[in-house]
Amino acid sequence: MKNTAVRLYAANDLRMETFELPAIRDDEILVKIVSDSICMSSYKATVQGVNHKRVPKDIAENPIIIGHEFSGEIVEVGAKWKDKYAVGEKFGIQPAIQYHGTMHTPGYAFPHLGGDSMYGIVFPEVIEQDCLLHYNGDAYFYCSLSEPLSCIIGTFHAQYHTKPGVYTHDMGIVEGGNLAILAGAGPMGLGAIDYAIHCDRKPGLLVVTDIDQARLDRAASIYTVEEAEKNGVKLVYLNTSGADPVNDLMALTDGHGYDDVLVFAPVPAVIEQGDKILAFDGCLNFFAGPTNPALSANFNFYNVHYAAHHLVGTSGGNTDDMKEALDMIGKGTLKPSGMITHVGGLDAVAETTINLPKIPGGKKLVYTHISMPLTAIDDFAEKGKTDPMFKALAEICDRNNGLWSKEAEDYLLAHAKKIDE
Repeated sequence: MKNTAVRLYAANDLRMETFELPAIRDDEILVKIVSDSICMSSYKATVQGVNHKRVPKDIAENPIIIGHEFSGEIVEVGAKWKDKYAVGEKFGIQPAIQYHGTMHTPGYAFPHLGGDSMYGIVFPEVIEQDCLLHYNGDAYFYCSLSEPLSCIIGTFHAQYHTKPGVYTHDMGIVEGGNLAILAGAGPMGLGAIDYAIHCDRKPGLLVVTDIDQARLDRAASIYTVEEAEKNGVKLVYLNTSGADPVNDLMALTDGHGYDDVLVFAPVPAVIEQGDKILAFDGCLNFFAGPTNPALSANFNFYNVHYAAHHLVGTSGGNTDDMKEALDMIGKGTLKPSGMITHVGGLDAVAETTINLPKIPGGKKLVYTHISMPLTAIDDFAEKGKTDPMFKALAEICDRNNGLWSKEAEDYLLAHAKKIDE
């Protein structure tokens, strides 16, 4: 069958093209991909090409489909899997598969499976490792966001603490403790706020920092102090562009410090800020993935020795984390709409991915069967002056606190120009 996708041939060489997709084997599944959210990791793979750890060396001859935060529906099921999957059901993908001892994953390494494509072939290694996940929610874009949410959930689970004289790690954030999310008003930070106030192991105090007041204000309008309070969490949004951010942060804890600190920006000053606010037995998680392989920052090893400070880093979540995300989304416990600030079609993917660091805002969501330039939700109303579709989308988003929604998704899928038109 004919398929259109965005494929990587070399560093900074992305091409949207149509090619033949082979018939599936008995141990494969054909899927229709509906939505994909573009990750900064796809930008890194694009600019690094074959130098990226997950990208094969032969992409010039065997280009790969990019995108790993995708969702859609099952179109055809090979005979081997007919008792486990059904035509028409929605799915999500956990891309972090263990592929024959390599780091190869969907969205980085395969010619027929990636998120920025109209269709894909799910090969047996994905299914055998339970990485083709059933999704019972109603909106495709929520499922796409379950992959980045799984990274966030994994971060919370990777935190650990100890008791004096005991060498067993107590996994997870300190329940009822102090949690700081530094540089946390970006898209992944918003997901972390949502999870922190709705998960089953909540902090007592949650402080979210940023140096951009507009971003903090937007975060506060989506995940409100009142909503956090209803869930037993004291939520504080703090602008740390002042003269003494460490003192401001410590004052919120009466000098105790933070049991858990999550660093959401690969900036030495932010890492060092996190180090300085740790409480006894405090755990700092470096969440932000850097592009600089020589990134370093000062860390107080006196406190490592005498105050039991410790450092962890997480990159991605596992299948259980993604199942937890899908379950919470399906139940309506997590509502990650606030992560999305831009929407576009498959023909917007290449330019968006290559320029991702230069585009302000949060997550960029694409629908792979439509043609549409990447457009900020905030710009829908202006475009709506000349385009009825954007006018309707602006009205729908206004009814949903300026956020993307299932109603908006349904309208776009019904009215946008199709790729094959």
